[in-house]
Amino acid sequence: MRRLTTAAVLACIAIALAAPAAAAPWRHDWLDGTVFYQVFVRSFFDSNGDGIGDLQGLTSKLDYLNDGNPATTDDLGVRGLWLMPVFSSPSYHGYDVTDYESIEPDYGELADFEELMIEAERRGIRVILDFVINHTSSQHPWFTDAAASGSFRDWYVWSDTNPGWTQPWGNGPVWHPSPVDGSYYYGLFWSGMPDLNLSHKKTRKKINKLARLWLKRGAAGLRLDAARYLVENGPGPGQADTATTHAVWRGFAKKIRKRFPEAILVGENWSDTATIASYFGSTNAVPGGDELPLNFNFPLASAVIRAVRDRDRTEIDTVLSEMAAAYPAGVRDTPFLTNHDQRRLAAELGNDAARLRTAASILLTLPGVPFVYYGEELGLGNGPTSGDESKRTPMPWDDTVSGGFTAGQPWFPLAPGHQRTNVESQTEDSRSLLSHYRGLIRARSTSPALGAGNLELLDVDNPSIMVFVRSRSSERVLIAINLSDGFQTVSGIDREAPERDEIYVDGNAQLNGASGNLGLLLPPGATGIWRLDR
Repeated sequence: MRRLTTAAVLACIAIALAAPAAAAPWRHDWLDGTVFYQVFVRSFFDSNGDGIGDLQGLTSKLDYLNDGNPATTDDLGVRGLWLMPVFSSPSYHGYDVTDYESIEPDYGELADFEELMIEAERRGIRVILDFVINHTSSQHPWFTDAAASGSFRDWYVWSDTNPGWTQPWGNGPVWHPSPVDGSYYYGLFWSGMPDLNLSHKKTRKKINKLARLWLKRGAAGLRLDAARYLVENGPGPGQADTATTHAVWRGFAKKIRKRFPEAILVGENWSDTATIASYFGSTNAVPGGDELPLNFNFPLASAVIRAVRDRDRTEIDTVLSEMAAAYPAGVRDTPFLTNHDQRRLAAELGNDAARLRTAASILLTLPGVPFVYYGEELGLGNGPTSGDESKRTPMPWDDTVSGGFTAGQPWFPLAPGHQRTNVESQTEDSRSLLSHYRGLIRARSTSPALGAGNLELLDVDNPSIMVFVRSRSSERVLIAINLSDGFQTVSGIDREAPERDEIYVDGNAQLNGASGNLGLLLPPGATGIWRLDR
């Protein structure tokens, strides 16, 4: 046997120490077939009659989302839950945190969160938390200390004079006078939300520690608010998408992957397709990307709404082409329709029942990990005012005065029409929008191709219909959606169909013809999903 000399052994050790360690991989197979549901805890269900939704109330309604029994059909069937901010905050919405380690008292206590996590896990639901680290509340102890030139001064961004920058999307000021001295602090959104200085090592270290704290407490991941704006280096373009911002996310993701490889990070990067694509980072060393493995697809959401409204899929085709060109290979898309910052889908589509069904069909058959905003499955509309609160009104469970949301006075008025648009009235109606969502989500969760397959758009000249194939391993699924108010037909689809198994059909859509020469008959607004083989 050949023996190495001492010098050779030392040389081998030196090479091993110098070689970069293999990057920790993400372990996200659990996302296959998963649909997430976005909840504003304040508006979901009130357990104690104070008019404010809480964690105990949410826990009591988990069976509506998923009862844990795959054989039942009267739950929504989602396997993921995104909680909008639940940390202590002075505002109703919670996006200005005063304590990252405690639960907002309006919502309960840490024990209530722990019970929610236990009951969610029992039903096969994984919970992710809104993690707002671009800024804190101006009432956070870190900031009050910083304003007084204390030890947290460097945790925020200061200037002796007002540089005069404005918000990159408008004319609002971003430098605000200190409450203590003549200096100015940077707050991108408003003076009550001073930006953290994430160029500062101690700030990043604390944020990483807080993320690990909530993942250890059972969270399955984090939704990352205002992800484009972490570190700024100048006015205008220098306030978003900087190289340092990307570097911060790479470092953050690396630490999360190492300890919690199954955890997901979902970025809010409200921008164009190419910019969103950049936040996946590099897939060379880390499959799925070394930055944020999931990023909300804002361009696709807008395209779907316009396509459904205009009965023309062209804009969807355009965005999907942009994604194919810009997104790194192997990443997962994160489609949605609307969220808490946008007018509700029903308002965008004029409360048109057929269009709401069509939008759901598109969202829940395209690739990726879809997110559904609470109430969207009912056709919930906007509230009575033009403010953000009207996008976040209490959930209507029945047709009573308070909508079954509370035994007291709701924190905000319910959206008009809740007497018709509520869970109770739609639960037993097989033609309701709620039943449509249930059927689509169940189809997605039981079909490998729908849950995680690739996408092949079929070349159909008629822009008022979408026809595409989703494939994974040996399963191929054909999806056809009629965006129009009229009957549509398609002939000569050159696809083999040895099984032709109906997965989900809405509106009496029909697949006809022989294998290799298939045809479609699509009544107005119809959706058809068929398994061609497996």
